[in-house]
Amino acid sequence: MGVRLYEECRLTNPIMLCGWAGIGNVGLVAVSTLRRLLGAEKFGEIEPYGYFEPSKVVIRNGLIEHMHFPATKFYAVIRHPSPVARTDAAGMEDLPAARLDQTRGDLILLVGEQQPVDERKAYEMAGAVLDVAERFGCRRIYTSAASVTMIHHTAKSRVWAVPNTPALLSEVRQYGNTVLMSEVGEKDGEGLISGLNGVLLGVAKNRGIEAVCLMGEVPYYLQGAPWPYPKASISILEVLGRVFGVELDLSELRQMAGKVEANVEQVLDALAAAEELPEQVRMEMEKLRQGKHVDLGPITDREKKEILEHIDELFKGDTSAES
Repeated sequence: MGVRLYEECRLTNPIMLCGWAGIGNVGLVAVSTLRRLLGAEKFGEIEPYGYFEPSKVVIRNGLIEHMHFPATKFYAVIRHPSPVARTDAAGMEDLPAARLDQTRGDLILLVGEQQPVDERKAYEMAGAVLDVAERFGCRRIYTSAASVTMIHHTAKSRVWAVPNTPALLSEVRQYGNTVLMSEVGEKDGEGLISGLNGVLLGVAKNRGIEAVCLMGEVPYYLQGAPWPYPKASISILEVLGRVFGVELDLSELRQMAGKVEANVEQVLDALAAAEELPEQVRMEMEKLRQGKHVDLGPITDREKKEILEHIDELFKGDTSAES
């Protein structure tokens, strides 16, 4: 259980961005998209043994080849004085779908397919990530995740931000489409960040490393959906593009967001037609169908629970039908 580096990269004033699987896979999609658009090169990984159990067994030619563990890999983006074109196996030029500000530092991207379930293992993995950050002299770390809110699925997701030091508050306020969790009225300056995204901020603070968690808003009624929520990932990438000095082509991700929104509309239509739906729940679902996202009105915890249960049942039904 440790870190394996394939090569020793020479990085200049790097910033690290981490994304793990989670609600709506918001962080994972954001970092994976950035990796693809910037043509990041893989240079290391955190060995999974001790953090995870094998998720499946790979079979080739009728024989078991190896056990598959969730991967946690590091990628590097080194800013060159001039654009460097790459070629694929067919010899076709493959230009990055992004432009880099060459005056900024380099980037380290961490892509994690899964988070450790055990809290102790999550703490240990956070330490391993920070060991890599310190080894390459990272001056700041960003984590990306989801924030479950009362937002409507047709609205643009805001980005909730939580820095690990007061010195970053004024900077984060300038990011655009970003709200500090400490300044959200109903939060009263308090809240929780579950999983590695929160643990990493705490461990980084103990080591004296600046860190910020960026969380894209996901509608509360979609937190159990079996598909990604790219709208939140797009909002995070727009913020990171400004922070990193990167122009990103997010057209493919926007197309995916449109397809997800269409799927959500179908689910809401099916749910509204369901039998034995409590009247108050039906009224709330009708508001969602009509796009009334400004104010969903008063809703009790019990009614919210019933809405989520009905939606989860429908999602499970869709998933089983597909398989």
